[in-house]
Amino acid sequence: MPTRPRPADLKLTGLTGTLRCCQLFTGLSAEDLGIIAGFTIVQKLAKDDYLFREGEQSRGLYLVQSGAINVHRVNVAGKEQVIHIFRAGESFAEAALASPTGYPADARAVEPSTVLVIPKAPILELIGRRPDLALRMLGSMSSHLRVLVGMLDDLTLKDVETRMLNWLVKHSRAARGGSIHLPGTKRVLAAELGTSSETLSRTLGRLRDRKLISVSGKVIAIHDLPALQAMLRRNLGET
Repeated sequence: MPTRPRPADLKLTGLTGTLRCCQLFTGLSAEDLGIIAGFTIVQKLAKDDYLFREGEQSRGLYLVQSGAINVHRVNVAGKEQVIHIFRAGESFAEAALASPTGYPADARAVEPSTVLVIPKAPILELIGRRPDLALRMLGSMSSHLRVLVGMLDDLTLKDVETRMLNWLVKHSRAARGGSIHLPGTKRVLAAELGTSSETLSRTLGRLRDRKLISVSGKVIAIHDLPALQAMLRRNLGET
């Protein structure tokens, strides 16, 4: 009879598969992936569990296996500003590996999630032997920086309606069948746009009343993209 794989072997195979699907580790040899999988820690989070808090010393970098992680800052007034929602296959907190001040933000699960924790000491040791991995990590951090720059551009727009129009126009490019599927809740979207849930709902309501969009649960259907684009240009003073 063929030997049945041991649970530990199945777990290692599953971790290796998850690592291979992450842009940070794409192209690494099976041997290197096996080494990383061997020291990777699996952490399960319930909705609203914190993965880490701002200022905590870095444990390592993270890779979302399932679910979604909201990385955010909280200002002195207690208002939460979402930096990014990381989902399956995405890595984050690479920069904190070299930071003496710990994590620069909080990270919380917005739904039941499984996260791979890749501990600091062994991954830094591997990076020391594999300069190409260091370059991949720089590329990943550069991608995160572009997200932050884009978010900063959005938040400098003068009002919530303009920010909402800008978000709709941007996301309509990748919308399937003219429908944008929200990756998280409307509360999370409101935080991303730097506003409250109530103000977001009123803004969407005005666009809905003008027959430009319709909203059903977590789906926003775009009915008149040219009109949305024209509104955005007027609000930006481009016409």
